[in-house]
Amino acid sequence: MASEETRAADTRTAMSPIERDMSATPSAPETPPKPGAPRPWVIRLVTAGIVLSALNLRPAITSLGALLEEVRDGLGMSGSVAGLLTSVPPLCFAVFGVTAPRLARRFGPAAVVCAGMAAICAGLLIRPYAGSTAGFLALSALALMGIAVSNVLMPVIVKRWFPDRVGSMTGLYSMVLAVGTSVPAAATVPLTHAMGGRWQLGLAVWAAIAAVAVLPWLPLVRQGRDGAERAGAGQGAVARTAAAPGAEPAQAPLRITRSRTAWALAVFFGLQATAAYITMGWMAQIFRDAGVSAGTAGLLLAVTMVMGVPLAFVIPRVATRLPHQGPIVLVLGVCGLAGYAGLYLAPAGGAWAWALLLGIANCAFPLALTMVGMRARSSAGVAQLSAFAQSTGYLISIPGPLLVGVLYQHSGGWGLPIALMAALMVPQMVVGFLAGRDRTVEEEAGAR
Repeated sequence: MASEETRAADTRTAMSPIERDMSATPSAPETPPKPGAPRPWVIRLVTAGIVLSALNLRPAITSLGALLEEVRDGLGMSGSVAGLLTSVPPLCFAVFGVTAPRLARRFGPAAVVCAGMAAICAGLLIRPYAGSTAGFLALSALALMGIAVSNVLMPVIVKRWFPDRVGSMTGLYSMVLAVGTSVPAAATVPLTHAMGGRWQLGLAVWAAIAAVAVLPWLPLVRQGRDGAERAGAGQGAVARTAAAPGAEPAQAPLRITRSRTAWALAVFFGLQATAAYITMGWMAQIFRDAGVSAGTAGLLLAVTMVMGVPLAFVIPRVATRLPHQGPIVLVLGVCGLAGYAGLYLAPAGGAWAWALLLGIANCAFPLALTMVGMRARSSAGVAQLSAFAQSTGYLISIPGPLLVGVLYQHSGGWGLPIALMAALMVPQMVVGFLAGRDRTVEEEAGAR
């Protein structure tokens, strides 16, 4: 028996480290298993929930942009009210997004996201048949409320369930989000024609995907606190996290409003969001008014949105390798200015080129998120900076789409609105350059 044990020990010593890991018995693992580790089927459910939820965070906006003219005619909506409609998304994101952390603490992130998907489904299904502008706006706000809380909590769920794969899961989430932005823009008009030309059906059809997105979260909600106990994040999760090896010590909140970098980043976030929502709400209409068909206008909007799929991976990687992200801000801004100049001078003649250029310019969003992570040293600082930059930024972005609608109605053309879009790109480049400097908010804002 002793000789057999000796031979087994010699054989194990001769193995490579990887082979020794694979041959290790469950009774004597080299690394103790994590207590309460989630089962594989739970992980698969969470993954499906993240993917399906990301797919539903933009169709309510981009599908409406493709059929905005039909909606205006069907509801007797003025240009100013249509501009208000395009301003509703950032308003809802600013107002309802703030409530997401508190709701998550009380009900659990998965329960809130599940309710958010249900709200999206109800809003998308009912709003085309509201019969009035007020009802359409209210039900759009319902869908956007679901989007707002889900948008905020997706990173929380990724961090909770995939702490060792945050980068890959965030990349997957961002890619699907871009797909969910571009596909409805391209497919809404053809689907509407295929269903008899009724714009109500063309908008309501996207509720089906939101209904499917509810399903993966239901078993997680039944577990209570979205399986927090199983994942080791029960009532004492905060205390355990604080005491865990490698956890950051508790820090006093920063005086974030004293940081010039924080303000620059907040304004940059707000101006890029303004450009994005103007694009999603009005660009298809600009092309249609220039003589481009409705279907082609939807495809052009889709091209603009789909540029975010590859560039959302490339830009953050390049940004993290540079000490100053200002040059990237300037490149994106120049692309935006060129795109707006093209829309003004030859909107139909170079439509595809302008769509590509504006798609590149709209990739300031992943750059802004990357800079949020780079402008603070600690995770607590990142969280505080992110909350400040996004909430302030979305508030800044609210008037832009509305102002475009007012200028369009009163000027009778797109000259003044496009001039406004181009003018806003200049301060975006300035504050983005300032936000890209190699410094942190901790250097500028002391603790309270």
